[in-house]
Amino acid sequence: MSVAAPSRRLAGRCLFCQNLPIRPRVQHQQQRTAVFGRGKSENATTTEDKPSNNPVLDEYRRKNPSAPSAQPQERPVPGDLAASSIFEDDRRAQRQQEEYAAAADGGDAGNTKVGGKARDPNNMLRVLDPDPNSRERWERKKVIQMVRRGGRLTDQQVIKRTERDHLVKSQNYKTSVKKLGMLARQIQGKTIEDAIVQMRFSKKKTAEEILKQLEYARDEAVVMRGMGLGGVDRAAEENLNDTSPTVSGVEPMIPGRAEGKEAPLQIQLKNGKRHTVADPSKIYIDQAWVGRGPYGQLPDFRARGNTNILRTPWTSLTVLLKEEATRIREYEEREEKRRKAKVGKNLWVPLPDRPVQWQRQWYTF
Repeated sequence: MSVAAPSRRLAGRCLFCQNLPIRPRVQHQQQRTAVFGRGKSENATTTEDKPSNNPVLDEYRRKNPSAPSAQPQERPVPGDLAASSIFEDDRRAQRQQEEYAAAADGGDAGNTKVGGKARDPNNMLRVLDPDPNSRERWERKKVIQMVRRGGRLTDQQVIKRTERDHLVKSQNYKTSVKKLGMLARQIQGKTIEDAIVQMRFSKKKTAEEILKQLEYARDEAVVMRGMGLGGVDRAAEENLNDTSPTVSGVEPMIPGRAEGKEAPLQIQLKNGKRHTVADPSKIYIDQAWVGRGPYGQLPDFRARGNTNILRTPWTSLTVLLKEEATRIREYEEREEKRRKAKVGKNLWVPLPDRPVQWQRQWYTF
């Protein structure tokens, strides 16, 4: 097929035959070494020597050459020990001893050292002794009571001094008093280990929370009150008797070896059940009760756009932990009371030997 047109016009209309303007592509050059000041020549001027675009700043620099300039941020000095290092305790103890020695040499009588820090006694008394008059009156009353009783203690005071107990209250659980009360009655009277086993295999939803609370109460009683450590001391004495050599060839008089293990004691509880006490220091749950907490609100959406507000109950659990020595004392008191009731009131019992108080050269009656 031929076109009736001059050849020069066809060549002019060809797109590939025209001379198009070509723009040369300039390669983008980036100096990576100039990020932190590297790549600069040694004779390069600093920022302070360079004239800035702000004439007011240049004039201020000429008039105040000693004005402080912006300093770079100081980097932390490496090489210190971490808080979890095994040498940190020794360093801290050595530092406190040096501080105490320096304070003793200084003779600073106006301040008191508490925990390695200088404390003002006046400020401490405002918190520790806010009402000194009431404290003095209370101390005076207690001294008078002690003198009148001749130094003898009441039964409750003797129990407080010889027996250990620990009271722990839990947080509020999202359950009712009725449901939590059943679990409280289940663990009451059991040893702490038996109660933990009961809660571990219980199907109740709140049993998992009670399990955590019992473990926390047990650990707190051991740490704060020293409860449940009788078996540990006895095991340590046995290991000492078995491993310690004798220099003179004579067996050491250690209670663990001389007395031996204490035989299990059979006692009767309040409900009439028999109970065997192998370790008097073992922890058990003496009391467990529940307490009603604040009610919550939960929407209950009904038909026709109605909404009811449900009152969701919250309940807390409180446990009183004691040692088996308390059960033994209560059993002996019940047996003594039963024996007196059986024999009668005419049974003569000699009075206990007590030291003579307020002895005088004349009669006091």
